[in-house]
Amino acid sequence: MESQVRGGTRWKRFAVVMVPSVAATAAVGIGLAQGALAASFSVSGQEFKVKAERLEGWGFAQYGGLDSGYTSIEGDKKTKRPVAISSFKRAEITKMCQSVKTEIPLIGKSIYLRLEAGPDKDHKVEAKNLYIDVAQLDADATFTNIDIGVAAGDKTRGPKVKDPSVKHGAFAQQAEKAELKGVEQTAWATTAGTFKLSGLKMRLGADPKMECF
Repeated sequence: MESQVRGGTRWKRFAVVMVPSVAATAAVGIGLAQGALAASFSVSGQEFKVKAERLEGWGFAQYGGLDSGYTSIEGDKKTKRPVAISSFKRAEITKMCQSVKTEIPLIGKSIYLRLEAGPDKDHKVEAKNLYIDVAQLDADATFTNIDIGVAAGDKTRGPKVKDPSVKHGAFAQQAEKAELKGVEQTAWATTAGTFKLSGLKMRLGADPKMECF
């Protein structure tokens, strides 16, 4: 995974990032407990929520990581956050919703950004070389030809592990294909080689019901 500085998010530079993640399983939890972590990213002080009816991903791999992130949008403090790094060579997503809650400094109000895309099977969200730093995931998942316990440096599926801080023998898992239904997840960050959003809609407001879940 490519090292990038995510920065301290300010309202005027509110980042539009929406990619659901997959398969934050107990296997990766074991990897985190063993200290197989990659200190790679500096992320904003905000998680974002993503809901999707269905996600299909090909060339899937997952391993443990550690993001360096700000504790607030003011960027005054930083902390380390363990994450499950999910990656795909290619992914298709149907009925995707992403929401981000942002506290506006000084006035003490919350603003919600909601984005929707991929409204049906003929107009899906498409992504290539996708990496997601996952905090939490709920979904019904099916994996094809899955390998659990493979070394991160020796995996044969998923995008290349670009981050040099990921240990060669770190605990990882991989699969030929991952299919998730009823996805509800939170994440800290994501990167992708290409990201196509069919039927994109964006809304901004103060109603808490704008959150995806």
